[in-house]
Amino acid sequence: MNSSVDITLENFQQVIIHDSQQSLVMVEFWAEGHPPSQEIAPILAKIAGRYPDSLIHARVDCQLQAEIAQQFGVRGLPTVILVKDGQPVDGFAGPQDEAQIIELLKKHLPKVEDGLYEQALTLVNQGDYQHAYTLAKQAFDLDEKRVDIKLLLADCQVELGQINQAKALLATIGLVDQDAMYKSILGKIELAEQAAESPEIIALQQELTADPDNLDIKLKLAVQLHQANQVEEALELALSILIKDLNFGDAKKLTLDMINALPDGDPLKSKYRRKVYSLLY
Repeated sequence: MNSSVDITLENFQQVIIHDSQQSLVMVEFWAEGHPPSQEIAPILAKIAGRYPDSLIHARVDCQLQAEIAQQFGVRGLPTVILVKDGQPVDGFAGPQDEAQIIELLKKHLPKVEDGLYEQALTLVNQGDYQHAYTLAKQAFDLDEKRVDIKLLLADCQVELGQINQAKALLATIGLVDQDAMYKSILGKIELAEQAAESPEIIALQQELTADPDNLDIKLKLAVQLHQANQVEEALELALSILIKDLNFGDAKKLTLDMINALPDGDPLKSKYRRKVYSLLY
């Protein structure tokens, strides 16, 4: 779709009614030989170029298309009207600078975090929590207050073994927003915590309590914890082995494999990678 178009009676229906269902339409009313119109025109064109996928820059020559200008109730120039879903939703009349116009558009243009959230949600529905986490985390970093993004990120965290992080995130969600998804995630956390209390893990923990310097027991426990999605606990235990003996058994490989398995954007990935590299180099 062309991001800039001259509006006439012939294409009015297509752009204003149909195209505005998919994109925000910025309708610029102008007139030849009118200085304020000529001053704002390049600003609007520049801004439209920044949002080619979500903004259509529609221009109405009021001298040639007086009927369209009258239909929109234009009384002075320059006038800009934003149209979405076939209806005017905002606008301004008179001179405006670039920053003011962008601020107005941001109220109606799709947000970056919206796209990231939708992509992450699609990946979750496909069972790809690894890549979904990265996108959900990016969306969360852009808007840390949105409950839907928080819930999606927490869901990914649970599936990837970040139980403590998920619990901390859920703790920030108010009672009014504790919906079915919130309760579902809580249920997943309970199951994960129960898995961490398996007989194998409990037995190894008891052995380690009795023999706290036994690196072999620590390594076996780290493996069991990782399999139970207790990733941070497993990493901390594996790191304690490397601190004692960098070349003990498969501890180095296990630790690096656990780190590399973490999704991009996970703070644990950079945290433990730095710690291991400080030991290696």
